[in-house]
Amino acid sequence: MMTFKKLFFVLFLFSFIVKFEAQITSAKITYERKTNLYKKFKSKDYVLRWIKEEDKIKIDYFELFITDSCSVFRPQENELKENYSWTTSKNTVYQYPDQNKRYLIKTMWGEELHLTDTLRKREWHVTESTRKIAGYVCRKAIWHVNDSTRIHAWFSYDITPSAGPESFNGLPGTILGIANEDGGIVYFAKKIEILKPEAKLFVPPKKKKIYTVTELIAELTKQYGYEEWFKDNLEMNFGIW
Repeated sequence: MMTFKKLFFVLFLFSFIVKFEAQITSAKITYERKTNLYKKFKSKDYVLRWIKEEDKIKIDYFELFITDSCSVFRPQENELKENYSWTTSKNTVYQYPDQNKRYLIKTMWGEELHLTDTLRKREWHVTESTRKIAGYVCRKAIWHVNDSTRIHAWFSYDITPSAGPESFNGLPGTILGIANEDGGIVYFAKKIEILKPEAKLFVPPKKKKIYTVTELIAELTKQYGYEEWFKDNLEMNFGIW
């Protein structure tokens, strides 16, 4: 007859194995991004006069492919006509945690630009607050950008790669939801498919001219730094998101 200690050990081992097997190391995650254009451009009257009340919430879709060693975040292909395309950016971001490297593809003023940079570092405060996103229990974390700005993220311990929308990372699990404090920009996972993406997906396309982020900002500042609109445009493309 099995002793109590042996029974306890077997049950503990079984629960550990089940939990280990339940953890996801590779997947495709589909995100919906909602941008409140009135909040985003609240201090830019010259922009707001072009946006109708019924169109103030702009919705975009993205997909994130993850593995233990890399991730790629990109806009979801869509042939439908897009209204107010100029009000939001649609970046493609490759992240390689083991190499502390990221590769970005940005479209600015109609031109596709390729950039390399190190991974962004953020000091996250993990809270006890939880919520379910796309069927997964997520823990809330907060990044204090500065004294007046905070980013709220919800990550899942069950999806182990440290990845997320845009260039976000640095948490012990994949970020399934992220938003700024006033809810002006919100990403939430809508669908999670457990799969092993093909390796070629994580290889950026070749480009003759590749900038570092520092180089591109310096070049743009030299060309457009005297323009009033430039600071806002720079913040939109190289700020928090």
